Amino acid sequence: MLGAEPVVDPNPTGWKSTAGANLALNKGNSDTLLAGADILSIKKWDKNEFFIRADAAYGNQGTDDDGKKTTAQNYGIQAHYNRLITDRFFWWLDGAARQDRIADIDYRVTLAAGLGYYVIKTEPTQLSFEAGPGVVFERLGNEEATYATIRFAEHFRHKFEGGRASIFQNAEFLPRIDDWERHTINADIGIESAVTEKMGLRVTLADTYRSDPAPGFKNNDLKLLAGVTYKF
Repeated sequence: MLGAEPVVDPNPTGWKSTAGANLALNKGNSDTLLAGADILSIKKWDKNEFFIRADAAYGNQGTDDDGKKTTAQNYGIQAHYNRLITDRFFWWLDGAARQDRIADIDYRVTLAAGLGYYVIKTEPTQLSFEAGPGVVFERLGNEEATYATIRFAEHFRHKFEGGRASIFQNAEFLPRIDDWERHTINADIGIESAVTEKMGLRVTLADTYRSDPAPGFKNNDLKLLAGVTYKF
C-alpha cells in the first residue's frame, strides 16, 4: 500500500519524499523488539504522477535463556504511475512485490493496469478510485502459483485547516478472476501531524487479509504503528 502521501504542489516539481521509522523495545520480564521503516517518494509533472514506496519490518520476542523468536520479518516495494487523460480521469500502471517470512510468503508480485478517477481533487482533499486487470506471481507455503486478478483500489487524503495535520486511508481488493472467494485485501488508515517543517509524527493502522493463507497461518495480519517522519 502507498500509505501517507506528501502534499505536492500542482506545478511541476522535483521529487518529494517522506521517510518514517518506528521502534518498540521492552526489556525486563519480557524481551521484545519491533522495528519498522518506510519511504514514499512522489514526482508530478505535466500530466504525469509517479509514486514509489518501500517498507520493512522486523520483530522478535523471548529471552536469552529460552531463545528469541522472530515475530515479524517482511519487506515490500510498490511503484505506481498515473497518466492524466483529463483533470480527473487517468490510466495507471502498478507493480508491487512483497516477502513475508512469518506468513510463509516467499514472494508475491502483482502487476496491474487500468483506469482511475479523482472523485475529489482539491488542495486539502483527494479521493480517487482505480480498477483494472492484473496478474499475480507468488510462492506461498512452498507452492508456486500464477493467476489473473482484478485490482480495485481507493485512496483518500484530507489535510486539516492550518495544514499541520492530515488523515489518509487506502484500500485495495485483489480477487482471483477464476474464483472471487479467493482474494487479498490490503488496507490502512492513519493520521500525521507536523512537529516542524520537516519532522512529524504518524500513527497507522494497517491490515492484510488473505482468504487462503499458507497452511497453519491466520487470514489477518493487523499492525498498529506509531513513529516519526521526515520530509525531504
